[in-house]
Amino acid sequence: MDILMNFIDTGALGGMLTYKHVIMLIVGGIFLYLAIAKQYEPLLLVPIGFGIIVGNIPADPVLEMGLYDHNSVLGFLYKGVELGIYPPLIFLGVGAMTDFSAMLSQPRLMLLGAAAQIGVFITFLGSLFLGFTLKEAAAIGIIGGADGPTAIFVASKLAKDYLPVITLAGYSYMALVPVLQPPVIRLLTTKKERMIKMPPSKPVSKRMRVLFPIFTFIIVSMIDPGALILIGMLCLGNLLRESGVTERLAKTARTVVIDTVVIILGLTVGASTQADKFLTPESLKIFGLGAIAFCIATGSGVLFAKIMNLFTKNKINPIIGAAGVSAVPLAARVCQVEGAKADPSNFLIMHAMAPNVAGVIGSAVAAGVFISKYAAG
Repeated sequence: MDILMNFIDTGALGGMLTYKHVIMLIVGGIFLYLAIAKQYEPLLLVPIGFGIIVGNIPADPVLEMGLYDHNSVLGFLYKGVELGIYPPLIFLGVGAMTDFSAMLSQPRLMLLGAAAQIGVFITFLGSLFLGFTLKEAAAIGIIGGADGPTAIFVASKLAKDYLPVITLAGYSYMALVPVLQPPVIRLLTTKKERMIKMPPSKPVSKRMRVLFPIFTFIIVSMIDPGALILIGMLCLGNLLRESGVTERLAKTARTVVIDTVVIILGLTVGASTQADKFLTPESLKIFGLGAIAFCIATGSGVLFAKIMNLFTKNKINPIIGAAGVSAVPLAARVCQVEGAKADPSNFLIMHAMAPNVAGVIGSAVAAGVFISKYAAG
């Protein structure tokens, strides 16, 4: 009987399970429900949701099973998050998956991706107002770009104490794009505007597609050295795709590498949300700021498209401005769905991909600015 009682005492049934753990277990279940039943970014939410459950089954620290326990396997895997190793690998895979042709054929649409970054800087200012430090505010601000990997990278440099909540918030809003964006789009546009048809994109030569990642990396990294790693891996991945001579490496980057990293990252990020460390007033502030920032970023892209229409004959469907956030390609698919609701014959997804991929570059540039400014301070 003593052996049995000692065995029970080492687990959750030994009195270590609190109401906070129960709350987090419910949150993990919600993530799994959204991923499986609603199919909201299941590749992200399934490992994150399950990780939340893993991280909130309390056990005796002597067993060294928890992510924050000494010599924990989960702790070692989490080092890739803490040290900012996983985000560049994800950017490599994103670059290998991304076709920049839509953006290159219509360079003006890059401005929509830049406009959406207003959400980043609004969140930065809001974080300062709520009492966070400059470094913490900079890391929190990246959530406004709906770019999980970039949020991890900046938080690992500037705000390690808030790394779990910033990471979870960034990925949560990426996954909730189909929920958050449509109401903002409909609020800021008329049905007539949503029915605007745009002409097909012009073809882009292979030479331009090959030169683009090379010159983009050189120019951006020289102007914004803080973005060197993220932009460098994004451009390398895209060069592997477009060069035509490294398809094997490109395929590995966009399948094996990114899939493996997403599984480990999702599990460890979820497991980092242990109730005693995660459920704090600051966490709620960060999640609230992230939601507001994401809506502002979406609205900024839509409104900027409407402003551009005042000065051009070839009208832009303002829906695609919402794709200026960095959630690739989910935001572009949402734009396609919203455009089809207004006019089933309207196809916007390729046009929306232009600000969408521009938003990826924009968020990386914004991250580089923050790192360059505050990392050494």
